[in-house]
Amino acid sequence: MEEYMPNGWILRLSLFGVFFQIMTYDAVSQSLPDLRDSLNIAAYNLSRTPESIDLRLRKAAFNLQLEQYQYAKEEYDRILRKHPDNIAALYYRAYTNEKLKRLHFSKLDYEQILKIVPTNFEARLGLALLCQKMNRFTDAYDNINLLIQQHPDSSVAYAARAGIEVERHMLDAAESDYSEAIKRNPNEVDYLLARADLRIKLHKFSDAHDDLDRLIQLGVPRSSLSRMLNQCQ
Repeated sequence: MEEYMPNGWILRLSLFGVFFQIMTYDAVSQSLPDLRDSLNIAAYNLSRTPESIDLRLRKAAFNLQLEQYQYAKEEYDRILRKHPDNIAALYYRAYTNEKLKRLHFSKLDYEQILKIVPTNFEARLGLALLCQKMNRFTDAYDNINLLIQQHPDSSVAYAARAGIEVERHMLDAAESDYSEAIKRNPNEVDYLLARADLRIKLHKFSDAHDDLDRLIQLGVPRSSLSRMLNQCQ
């Protein structure tokens, strides 16, 4: 039986899968051959209408799905040369730059989005997690705190801050933030699992057991939580 494990996150929110919705333009459910066919069709259509931003974004989305990051970046570059404030192109180029390990350029793209739309949730979250990855811990924490100020009802914002706090070994603060996330989304399995793991590390075994009981009520098999349940004895 597979054991449920806290996945270090949620932290990247598959991240950021939730936020980097690269599966745009119906790419998500396609097989590899289908993706290649779709890319060829998108490239052909774009060759006939080269000024179409939508078609260029569509082609770039298929490039991303095929992990052709440099080709995707080139498409976003073409869009942004003519339309420097195009939010979609900036956002996906930030993701692409991160994949290409061009972290400084990824940061610049997020910052440009936030100049245009200071309350953009995905860009602020992306910037916070990117700063964490770059070991710019103060910038990461400043951005995640601002995200929560701007979006106080977001469970994801609190969970993201908790993930950063776990990486920085701020376990009490992380437990508190997961609790805030759970208040806003009480049936989210990942949040409950992460909080239970933290509570075990903090020797709050009774509280951790309560979280595990809740997970079982939500349909998580007891056998897959056996390690954590044993730790609570």
